[in-house]
Amino acid sequence: MTDDKDVLRDVWFGRIPTCFTLYQDEITEREAEPYYLLLPRVSYLTLVTDKVKKHFQKVMRQEDISEIWFEYEGTPLKWHYPIGLLFDLLASSSALPWNITVHFKSFPEKDLLHCPSKDAVEAHFMSCVKEADALKHKSQVINEMQKKDHKQLWMGLQNDRFDQFWAINRKLMEYPAEENGFRYIPFRIYQTTTERPFIQKLFRPVAADGQLHTLGDLLREVCPSALAPEGSIGGVKRGIQNTVRTSRRD
Repeated sequence: MTDDKDVLRDVWFGRIPTCFTLYQDEITEREAEPYYLLLPRVSYLTLVTDKVKKHFQKVMRQEDISEIWFEYEGTPLKWHYPIGLLFDLLASSSALPWNITVHFKSFPEKDLLHCPSKDAVEAHFMSCVKEADALKHKSQVINEMQKKDHKQLWMGLQNDRFDQFWAINRKLMEYPAEENGFRYIPFRIYQTTTERPFIQKLFRPVAADGQLHTLGDLLREVCPSALAPEGSIGGVKRGIQNTVRTSRRD
């Protein structure tokens, strides 16, 4: 995977044209114009919306401003979900730009976690990285890294620096040639249902007979409902429609 640099760049630089509009019931001193951004799919809303926040705060009174949050067609957007995941779950069949509504009051306590600062996003991101490495390498790679490596990984994501991020992340994507893959494939299959927002189970990349597992193999085992009768897949990974023969190391 680390050799597929063109593919990695295409994924990294994937963007979603987005229109941010202030909620109609927010109190403003003058009309609030929409704000347009190209949102990076691999980032988080909290990291890339400082300009959005400043844009709308300019037309509001300070006493009417509290914690910012976003929603799409009535659904609050979870800040701890990557932007591309939110779009694929909620709006992939909609026309662009993606229309997101901005709120500064009536925080939906039952639907969203509070995000006091970007430190909370960093803690969540690093927790996900450590969980994935525990499945892939028994945490050996992440534990051998120095604190400055962890910080470089995070700063690469926060500042949208591909080379800075992948200089560290490539270590997390490597495995000895004789092992023919990771111990387990870290994955989550996200669903729109609130009862079980995602499916996550142990799954090895190689079958007992030595054959590489495909995405179809994984879905047949953990989420057969995602497979259409003819064997095609109704899912999307990083904005790309999947096929059943996609290798689980891709």
